[in-house]
Amino acid sequence: MSWDKDSLWAKSKLYFERSFDVDRTDDVFGLWCAMGLELLSRSTVAHFSPVLLAEPDKDQRHVLSALGLGSSTSQRKSIATSQVLRLCKELIPQFTDDELSIALALAGRRNEELHSGTAAFVEYKHQKWIGGFYKCCKVLAEAQGESLTSLLGEDEAQTAEKIIEEVKSQVTSKVKSKIAAFEKVFSEKDPDEQARLKQESEDQGEVLSHQQHHRVECPACSCVATVQGDTYGREQIENTEDEVVVRQSVIPTNFSCNACGLNLNGYGELMAANVADHFTHRVHYTPEEFYELVDPNDREAMDSYAEDHGYFHFSND
Repeated sequence: MSWDKDSLWAKSKLYFERSFDVDRTDDVFGLWCAMGLELLSRSTVAHFSPVLLAEPDKDQRHVLSALGLGSSTSQRKSIATSQVLRLCKELIPQFTDDELSIALALAGRRNEELHSGTAAFVEYKHQKWIGGFYKCCKVLAEAQGESLTSLLGEDEAQTAEKIIEEVKSQVTSKVKSKIAAFEKVFSEKDPDEQARLKQESEDQGEVLSHQQHHRVECPACSCVATVQGDTYGREQIENTEDEVVVRQSVIPTNFSCNACGLNLNGYGELMAANVADHFTHRVHYTPEEFYELVDPNDREAMDSYAEDHGYFHFSND
């Protein structure tokens, strides 16, 4: 079994070539695409480290194999496809919940096709998934320093880019219509009611900003709204004399405005609404909290720490 990035990349290209050689109305088209996408996701994870593909075991045999160490006869075992895709989400900010959802759906159909009597891709028409599939391919290829062209070939890449743009345009149109509708409702409210809602949104925004929300201006009513999202990348730790500050980047995925009621979900919708700027979580700790320091003169705290960490302690009684 090979967890080498280049071999996984080459095999994913081969599977995609096979998918493009069949009629798009053929249910085997979806099957080849799903299997190619699985290999592409594994290639992407291997780009960061092939060790991440190894199924953990108590003797670390699979990890050793991934490192090229240990017995050459040891059987290797990979992590499940769902784990691979969730790792992609953790490792790549652009691989959002939308991409994870469509990739998991295709993996599920692939399993159903191969392990049951159901013709899984007959009812799963490609118009339901082709746009998301191409977006997954684009994100995963670019995460490896590649492109849709190097993955799919020039002709197929052009088609893929066109479909991705059309899907993006559809999302933008939908979001703009939604914003316009909420803007109209808010503008028709009594001025005093608007002022009250604006103040409440400012107050709530201040509170939520201390609960890992990020304040933005609502595109519908211009009041204070908030976004939340998923952290990614390494934590940045800053030590000062009195505190430890931990910073981590966040990709926004949810928007909510308390004043007009507008809600948006998914990075694509937030991008269309122009409220998708990445932001930073900042968490402040005392040195004692961050390093789990215990005052040796605090007997109760020492006993609690010993119990929590499985240490033995002796009573002075």
